[in-house]
Amino acid sequence: MEFIELQATIRKETGNGPSRVLRRAGRIPAILYGPKTDPVMLSVGVKDLEQILKNRKFGQIFLNLVIQNGPYATKSAIVKEFQTHPVTGKYIHIDFYEISMDRKIKVKVPVVTKGRSQGVEFGGMLQVIRRDLEILCLPTQMPESIEIDISNLQMGESIHVNDITLMDGIEIVADDDVTVVTILSPKAEKVKSEEGEEGAETEEEVESGGK
Repeated sequence: MEFIELQATIRKETGNGPSRVLRRAGRIPAILYGPKTDPVMLSVGVKDLEQILKNRKFGQIFLNLVIQNGPYATKSAIVKEFQTHPVTGKYIHIDFYEISMDRKIKVKVPVVTKGRSQGVEFGGMLQVIRRDLEILCLPTQMPESIEIDISNLQMGESIHVNDITLMDGIEIVADDDVTVVTILSPKAEKVKSEEGEEGAETEEEVESGGK
């Protein structure tokens, strides 16, 4: 696990006006919070943030936030959420969540399949229902991905949350019967496709007044 340093400054003004001023200056508003942390209003450099997100190897990013103005402080944090502009796609706000090495956190980890299913060999189709799963673990335990071996998966069979084995101390935050991956039979796929076509025809009939 690698922590990446990111410079941050405390901001005292909030609202749309000050936020626009920040963005014009090449910065975006941010907030740092946590279970034992009072919310701190921050701003970070857009280019610094983009470089970090560009070079990330997997979903979660661990940061050392270096707060430059006011009392000097370095906070360990993860990127909890970021907002982008709906048209330009540019970052407009980011949430940081302070972490502690001895306190469990909830994070989303991508699901990766391993092997080639026997069901696929006989004409079935692999469908990944959950592209990522939320887990509860210590920061030092967080895996880069959850690897699922599908080699023995037959047509019509599925792998659920309770079928996945992780190292001690890591818990998947989902019901045991939640389906993660499944192998669809050609017949089931055909029925699914036909249902979609029937739905499309119904919409066309509605638009044409049922004629």
